[in-house]
Amino acid sequence: MTSPILRRFCGPVVLLGLMAPFTVHCSQLKQAASAAGVPGGNCPDMTKIEEIDKFDFAGNFKLQADTAHKIKAGVGAAVALKELADKIDSDLKGACLGITHDLGDAGDYKSGPDACKAAAKVIGDVRAKLGASAKIGFDFSEPHCGIEVNAYADCAGGCDASVKGPTAEVQCEPGKLSGTCGAQCTGDCEASAAAACSGECNGTCDADVSGSCDANCDGKCDGKASKGAACAGKCDGKCSGNVKGTCKGKCGGSCHLSGAASCSGTCTGSCSAKMEAPKCTGTATPPKVNAECRAKCDAQLQAKYSCVPPHVNLRITGAADAKLAATFQATLEKNLPVVLSTAIALGKEVPPLVGNVVSVAQGVQGSLKAASSDPKMGVALGACVGKPFADVAGAADSIKGNLSVSVSVQASVKAGG
Repeated sequence: MTSPILRRFCGPVVLLGLMAPFTVHCSQLKQAASAAGVPGGNCPDMTKIEEIDKFDFAGNFKLQADTAHKIKAGVGAAVALKELADKIDSDLKGACLGITHDLGDAGDYKSGPDACKAAAKVIGDVRAKLGASAKIGFDFSEPHCGIEVNAYADCAGGCDASVKGPTAEVQCEPGKLSGTCGAQCTGDCEASAAAACSGECNGTCDADVSGSCDANCDGKCDGKASKGAACAGKCDGKCSGNVKGTCKGKCGGSCHLSGAASCSGTCTGSCSAKMEAPKCTGTATPPKVNAECRAKCDAQLQAKYSCVPPHVNLRITGAADAKLAATFQATLEKNLPVVLSTAIALGKEVPPLVGNVVSVAQGVQGSLKAASSDPKMGVALGACVGKPFADVAGAADSIKGNLSVSVSVQASVKAGG
């Protein structure tokens, strides 16, 4: 069945006598409209936001300036949402294929949900093979996925003529700014090299630790002497792998600071000075722009998200197959960071964005018929912008499916403790 969005755009063209079935893409109908003498044949590449931003909708389709701005921003939001959906799907598919292939499932799954459903199943199968006596401990640091604050300001200034210069300043949710801090950082520090950690270390430690250890513990495990044996509980002493706890030496990884401290890597939280190359890992509040511009900038910047991945600490003891346990641990510690970034960081910020873009797309598409004073121009406009709006529903469904299945993979690792 053809989507309501596609029917709205394609219907007027069919009524003009271009007897194309409703399932034909609107880009094809645009070509047909041009061939039949319908004006307004110019149309930018509707897969590239940069081309859409440069295109003169007002001049080509006889639109009022404010109407043209809203249509341009609305189309940009629709295209950016698809880009975001494709990026999430690609990232998650790659991580889940890594898990399935490492654990013996050679299937060539075509999408993130398919690959991750297979990953959740193979994780459950491996857990069963490890035996009833196997104990699995699972800890991780908080993932941070951010969008570039300065780029957001540029976007806002470019799609709403009322926003310029200082008025384009973007505010980030308190404690959710990430970047280079040349002063005192409060929050998390992802060090570029091993450094002292005045808080909880997630990663390697070159001295005594107190916390979970994903490898061998030399000291005490849950209060009992341990001479280099695997420890499923709390290790006090030396850890030969990754730790989540206090580190009396240098921490290689992420440090959740107990107070303000210097950070030689990426600071996520707040900085006592102006942060360089800032990214917002929480809710970004742009200047007061119209709804179409807000949706476009949210989606466009989110589609270029980058993450500070969590450090995963997996501990397995009592496994019936030590070799399989080692493979299981290695692939999860390598691939789960992407899954967790999707499930936790993106899972919080992306759903409201999707709802806003869908709402804006529906509003803009509903106004197209009356957008131009020339009915034929209105038909040509609908044919030009039809495909991006027709893709919105599929992009929203793709994002929803990927966020949901990422949570399922996380749950499959935690199942049974």
